[in-house]
Amino acid sequence: MLRVHPYTPRSGLSRPWALAAALGLCAALSWQGAMAADKLDARTGTRYKADKDMAAVLDTLAAMSPKPIETLTVEEARKQPTPADAVEALLKSQDKDSDPARITPDVTATDRTIPGAAGPLPARVYTPKEGVSWPVIVYFHGGGWVLGSKESYDAAPRALSGLVKAVVVSVDYRLAPEHKFPAQHDDALAVYHWVAERAADLQGDPKRLALAGESAGANLALSTAISARQAGMTPPQHVLAVYPVVQLTDLDTPSYRDSAQAKPLNKAMMGWFADKVFSSPGQKQDPRVDLLRADLSLLPTVTLIRAQIDPLRSDGELLERALKKAHVSFKSQTFAGVTHEFFGMAPAVGNAKSAQHLAAKELRQGFERSLRVSDKRPTEAKVEDNKAAEAAAGKGK
Repeated sequence: MLRVHPYTPRSGLSRPWALAAALGLCAALSWQGAMAADKLDARTGTRYKADKDMAAVLDTLAAMSPKPIETLTVEEARKQPTPADAVEALLKSQDKDSDPARITPDVTATDRTIPGAAGPLPARVYTPKEGVSWPVIVYFHGGGWVLGSKESYDAAPRALSGLVKAVVVSVDYRLAPEHKFPAQHDDALAVYHWVAERAADLQGDPKRLALAGESAGANLALSTAISARQAGMTPPQHVLAVYPVVQLTDLDTPSYRDSAQAKPLNKAMMGWFADKVFSSPGQKQDPRVDLLRADLSLLPTVTLIRAQIDPLRSDGELLERALKKAHVSFKSQTFAGVTHEFFGMAPAVGNAKSAQHLAAKELRQGFERSLRVSDKRPTEAKVEDNKAAEAAAGKGK
């Protein structure tokens, strides 16, 4: 707020006039703030507008009357309608098929349990219907390490299995607050180790492995790739990171500001997640969580996908700069007009379909590259690839 200081007349202007001028400036600033608030799009909660497809999903989700996650208990939050629920409802309202098995008919899905760090974990294995010895992708769902499951995030790994022609393993890692950090990261590494050792049992090729995830799951994918190298495990050939959580120590980045009230993910929700996950604030600085503190040079090639309407958009940009500094080859793109959680919405959102095809192309190239280069240093893929990555990122921003 503007502070009015005692005034000493200098140019014939009396103190009452000075006070009036100051109050007028306050009013002008207040009016400008109100105008800025008026410019926020009611559908997205930001200054950005959703494209037609995304708008339809957001309208459908809003009609389900979800409550603000940050105001709920964990039990209540886990019962709220999800963006995946909205996509299913939208497809039905448009008389389109919403059955995942029919949307991706060339993939079978089998539920099973696999070993985690502290016991067996539910998992879903997606397998192309024809062929054997496929590449294998370990996928981690989003939800802030508190929400989400293989059920609510079924669409993306199923689609990747069909597009890449790969076995995809999606796991229900342990969630907070029942299991605090680092339980989620421990499970992720244990699952990757098991898959690397048992890939052949899944009709997979143990020489062609990748990690993928969305949001908090993308953090797990990146962290696990680094941890696997540090532990001497078979390294992955590629990591797909979709709107990753890169750090939680700075919630005042440009996107945390411009998308503070975004839908379906906002800044307050990220604080709510952190409160549930960590036993102490200092754990946010652990390099498994704060990837900017990690040894990123241990990563293989990376595909980085961002959404414009997302408080995590700047996290992806921070990671991109860090990958350049670490000389890690990557491709990246920001998709305009879409929100956090868009990646699995391909049956309803055109940009999601485009993002999935980009991800599948880069995963396939990562697997093909692994057949041509030594496993000793998969990060030695040509850094010249970043020129195309930078061009794609520039188009998306």
